[in-house]
Amino acid sequence: MLDWLTTGTAWAMGIGQKGAEGGESAGGLGGLLSGPIPMLVLMFVIFYFLLIRPQQKKAKVHKAMLANIRKGDKVLTNGGIYGRVTGLDEQTMTVEIAPQVRIKVSRGHVAGVVGAATTPTAPETKK
Repeated sequence: MLDWLTTGTAWAMGIGQKGAEGGESAGGLGGLLSGPIPMLVLMFVIFYFLLIRPQQKKAKVHKAMLANIRKGDKVLTNGGIYGRVTGLDEQTMTVEIAPQVRIKVSRGHVAGVVGAATTPTAPETKK
């Protein structure tokens, strides 16, 4: 739509037509960037930096988090269930959500690790 409007305006102004001397008019940088291909490339670059790249980074962090889950870690599932990991398989993990209540959850449906398996030690005080 924009290309149609600029072409019509250029035609009405007489730009882009050969002059009386038969020389070409100066297109300049505006003529180069007004085509459809540079606009498509620009849109792809914008989409890459605003949508694709952050999503890839988030997936990479999530995959690393899933690889580092160990028995005893407290996890949160995508369904909102908190529990402690009691067993691990290649694709699934067993999560204890209450005493003697265990469920099997797909590894991909773990939203995050809530706490570590061991309690942190108190920091040493300097004398």
